[in-house]
Amino acid sequence: MLSRWDWRLQPFKNSDNMKIGASSLAGIEHPLEDTLEFVENLSIEYVELVHQFPSEHIDPDTLESYNLKYTIHSPFMDVNIAALQDKSRLNSIKQIKDSLDLANKINAETVVVHPGLATFLARTYFLDKVYSYANEAIKELGEYGNDLGVLTTIENMPNFEGMIYQDIEKLDELLVSLDMSMTLDIGHANHVGYSADAMYFDSIKHIHAHDNFGDDDAHLALGEGSIELNDIINTFEKKKFDGIYIIEVNDYDSIEKSYEYMKKNFKI
Repeated sequence: MLSRWDWRLQPFKNSDNMKIGASSLAGIEHPLEDTLEFVENLSIEYVELVHQFPSEHIDPDTLESYNLKYTIHSPFMDVNIAALQDKSRLNSIKQIKDSLDLANKINAETVVVHPGLATFLARTYFLDKVYSYANEAIKELGEYGNDLGVLTTIENMPNFEGMIYQDIEKLDELLVSLDMSMTLDIGHANHVGYSADAMYFDSIKHIHAHDNFGDDDAHLALGEGSIELNDIINTFEKKKFDGIYIIEVNDYDSIEKSYEYMKKNFKI
């Protein structure tokens, strides 16, 4: 009998269609079990587990009781893999390796990682060193994930001061050089100012989907902002994108609205 975690050997429910998931971020104020039940009841295939407080300690046995597949968003609260302080940086890398270990245990195929932050003095005097440490950490985490058979992806950041790798071209260049993959956050890219036709890169293997009006990283339900989502997603579909579209919004209602948007506009 196959283990519940041997999902790679089982057929997808929508094997000819898009892979859709929802982030547990929408239920951050609720027990994780409530979010898993909500997503399962919508017949969405994947949940992206935000592996940090209040879900820092996730029991794989709990996950196994749901008819869901999983990806993992490694911690980004109180974590900075580009920190100049050695103890802070190394502890952050360790926390993300814990997420990769969990992914290996539950056969989650993708882990999302934020590339780090440049704090006030760091970005004023030592920005090159911040990027150097970030690049070293990204390489280390990619190799660690490869050893586990887990896809480690690095996410592009929104237009907030101190967040590095807002520049998708620069992030893509690094990842191509390391033979690694990107998570495209569509809302972040729009917040930075990328047009719909400038968001495709071959390194993108995972997508966060949410909407905004370009003035904030609002994580609105799909269709409630000004992003040309159909154009972006159609580009990826024409390119035979085989990754997962994760709906990353603020609340349960926005998950449901976003999933209805996807069903209405695409073959799911």
